[in-house]
Amino acid sequence: MPTRSSAPFQPDGRPRCAWALGSPSLCAYHDAEWGVPQHDSRMLWEMLMLEGFQAGLSWDVVLRKREAFRRAFEGFDPERVAGFGEADVQRLLGDAGIVRSRAKIQATIDGARVWCAMRERGEDFAAWCWDFVGGRPLRGDGVHVAASTPLSERVSAELKRRGFRFVGPTIVHAWMQAVGMVDDHAVDCAWRRESVA
Repeated sequence: MPTRSSAPFQPDGRPRCAWALGSPSLCAYHDAEWGVPQHDSRMLWEMLMLEGFQAGLSWDVVLRKREAFRRAFEGFDPERVAGFGEADVQRLLGDAGIVRSRAKIQATIDGARVWCAMRERGEDFAAWCWDFVGGRPLRGDGVHVAASTPLSERVSAELKRRGFRFVGPTIVHAWMQAVGMVDDHAVDCAWRRESVA
């Protein structure tokens, strides 16, 4: 997960979180997506799965492979992915464009099945996720960055109870930051959401 330090200024004159300066793809992701509240159930699931693939790697690696992931997993359509079988697993293991981990691939397929099962029970994944933060983003202090929090530990436990895998507290905290459930932009970052209480 990104570390907190004073956000340097960029050529455009706007300060950013220091972690975003590692590559053009990280900077673009920071500016356009990271920390923006995401309420689309499918997109929340996609991001959770991608965070799982990131485990043990850098986020920049996942960003560079993102479009290949989307092609490989049918646009991260949970209904389609839920129907994947062993032939699909073998196909994905042979796809050099993605992270070829059998455990992570299978966790994504199983995660799609969990997502679909929740929907079939009338549970909206987005509403379920956002309920953990009372429906609005929580704001970090802009100075300290924790690898995990008591909240991410609780969300992780609930995700695991539902059947999701690769959703440990650290992965879940990174995901919550990514999808804007937690605003953890540096205090001097131009993207810090002033409207969040």
